[in-house]
Amino acid sequence: MAEPRKRKSAADRRAEIVETAIRLSARMGPDRVTTQHLADEVGVTQPAIFRHFATKGDIWLAVGDHIVDQMEDLHRDGAGDHGGDPHGTLQRVVGHHFVHISDRPAIPAILYSHELQAENAALREKFTTVLDRRRKSFAGLIRAAQAMGVHRADLVAEDAARLVSEAMHGLSMRWLLDGCEDNLADTGPRVLGPLIDGFRA
Repeated sequence: MAEPRKRKSAADRRAEIVETAIRLSARMGPDRVTTQHLADEVGVTQPAIFRHFATKGDIWLAVGDHIVDQMEDLHRDGAGDHGGDPHGTLQRVVGHHFVHISDRPAIPAILYSHELQAENAALREKFTTVLDRRRKSFAGLIRAAQAMGVHRADLVAEDAARLVSEAMHGLSMRWLLDGCEDNLADTGPRVLGPLIDGFRA
């Protein structure tokens, strides 16, 4: 006799809906994901989705919280104390980013979706804050490397940090649009390596 299907807790179901929204975003683009798509993929009715999230915007806010938490954990683990090697730390954090995106290809599409954020100011603020924080952390590492004489003194740390951040985004989006065909965890750091090495004094 088959075991009765175990009903998921509300927290587990919410987490499943969030994970499903992220997964579908990689397949079809975040702005095209509907609550019916989510319901079909999760295996529940559309009203069941709205028992866990009052609005579609609330689903994306939960997705945003999930992505931000992961990004901050990733950055905290990668940057932390640079241990006297801010240049190497910057390279390591960039490498961690590409490994993370390889595992979660929808993230760049969600982070930079105009459609999602145009209709959800709270989501836009959430993503702006975490991206600004990452860029400031990069700038701090560059300034630390300048103070040690490792990076060029004429660099504007904030501009260099923005260049690295935008290059990371551009490569990630290009990889996603190309169907995730190559190994981003390998090609990303390889492509950005000469850029970061160009900061050396």
